Amino acid sequence: MKSLLIFDLDGTLLDTVTDLAASTNYALTQCNFPTHELSAYKLFIGNGINNLFERALPKGEKTAENIWEMRKHFLEFYGEHSTELTVPFPGISELLQKLQSAGFKLAVASNKYQQGTETLIQRFFPEIQFTAVFGQREGIPVKPDPTIVHDILAIAMVQPSEVMYIGDSGVDMQTANNAGVDAIGVTWGFRPKAELEAFHPNYLVDKAEEILRIVSL
Repeated sequence: MKSLLIFDLDGTLLDTVTDLAASTNYALTQCNFPTHELSAYKLFIGNGINNLFERALPKGEKTAENIWEMRKHFLEFYGEHSTELTVPFPGISELLQKLQSAGFKLAVASNKYQQGTETLIQRFFPEIQFTAVFGQREGIPVKPDPTIVHDILAIAMVQPSEVMYIGDSGVDMQTANNAGVDAIGVTWGFRPKAELEAFHPNYLVDKAEEILRIVSL
């Protein structure tokens, strides 16, 4: 039986793609670049916002200067609009409450910038007492580097064998593999099921309630 469950945020706990797309398109418009359809952003998201901007920028325009300018406009807009269309995925709020009541330690490991991660967690899950809520932090490499997981394990004072990592992308499955912890891939997120299967997670689930059964084994 596991004692610590680490969740990815975007595409796992929360459906954030519409707000992220609107904010990135705003930044592109401010920089006089073409925008993208919502569907494109499901493949852009997952490796931190600088990588999001690089993917959204046109070929030949993916410079450090343009990424920095995009970041400025994005943060300005997203800071005001990050919760307008974002919602928890079905069953997630109930799952977290049940896991907390059952005594599991819960944590968040996201590639979203730290302030944005904290804002969304406080807005949508105020009743959950997370052991740690980590986004992208200055000087810390992004997932799939395992540092974020190692930092959470140190705070929770648990061994890798006691941990389950839950995410919706290949990046998440790589993160779990790199950290030496078991993984659950969720199919309701932003990436195709085949991407998850390529990294051989311990489990794949289609509904949030399946996670409670798995982690209680």
